[in-house]
Amino acid sequence: MKKLKVAVIAGDGVGPEVINEGIKVLNKVAEIDSTFQFDFTYFPWGCEFYTKHGKMMDDDGIEQLKEFDAIYLGAVGFPGVPDHISLWDLLLKIRKSFDQYVNIRPVTLLKGAKTALNDVKREDINMLFIRENSEGEYSGAGDWLFKGQDHEVVLQNSVFSRKGTERIIRYAFETAKKEGRSLTSISKGNALNYSMVFWDQVFEEVSAEYPEVETASYLVDAAAMLMIKDPKRFEVVVTSNLFGDILTDLGAAIAGGIGLAAGANINPEREFPSMFEPIHGSAPDIAGRAIANPLATIWSASQMLDFFGYEEYGKLVLDAIEQLLIEGQVLTPDMNGTAATHEVADRIIEIIASTVSSNKLNV
Repeated sequence: MKKLKVAVIAGDGVGPEVINEGIKVLNKVAEIDSTFQFDFTYFPWGCEFYTKHGKMMDDDGIEQLKEFDAIYLGAVGFPGVPDHISLWDLLLKIRKSFDQYVNIRPVTLLKGAKTALNDVKREDINMLFIRENSEGEYSGAGDWLFKGQDHEVVLQNSVFSRKGTERIIRYAFETAKKEGRSLTSISKGNALNYSMVFWDQVFEEVSAEYPEVETASYLVDAAAMLMIKDPKRFEVVVTSNLFGDILTDLGAAIAGGIGLAAGANINPEREFPSMFEPIHGSAPDIAGRAIANPLATIWSASQMLDFFGYEEYGKLVLDAIEQLLIEGQVLTPDMNGTAATHEVADRIIEIIASTVSSNKLNV
């Protein structure tokens, strides 16, 4: 039996609540197939850890995580701990240390999910965002000069390397080619006359190697408008760190809400563990009330299964989410339901079990 070692960082707020439900679903899938099982190790890192120890994770935290096949993250952030500390000292530290340069965020309107748009067909909202995840606007380069003085100056520098830009664009082309879909690049070359002009140039260079892939390129402001007015024109999308961060939240709004927004941070070469997480925040205002929506966390578990090569089980989990939405009976309050967090996951598990027992899945 293959043991898949997964580091669990439940984090803050509703993080522990939703991550526990995702783990229940993963363990249920492992019960179905006797060839693998999950070995979860829990780490107490996050903002509560910071308030006690003055740091978001152990000093040797990255070394500890290196031993795992994947990382499963709940949510990070809590009042009293500045957001830039909780982000840079944990989430971004992991992404950068493990060269998780591909961020994958599906923007897909599942059957049964509600969109904020009018007069849009469900199949028109089916995008896959591939976001550069290691440099760009989130490189952390800059300076703070003459702090607190009248002539105070701050510099925030974006870093776009040839290697970093080319590899994310090439990854997106390979994905579009594999799926037989178009690829859209989103940048801002008219205003950012160095970084985004370079991005556009590299996109054009790499596109010459993939004549079979239909391409388009939009400025980020136009893309935001078109995601609302004409979402069907976007299939596979590649964009920079900042633009991908912003546009996928917009995507969540048109694809059922932030409670359905999953994300994967991938090191394609598998030299380091990849990390899977919902993209919503820690929502401390509802923590402990058992009303947090676990569906995004469960969807990210589906992405983990895909990453491990168990695409059939990844689809099984995603289909179960869709079936739950179609039923519309076991939903949390954010989706106009009355169910508790654990009840949603329990229903997902029931659907999975029913699917398997009725021989709809060949195992």
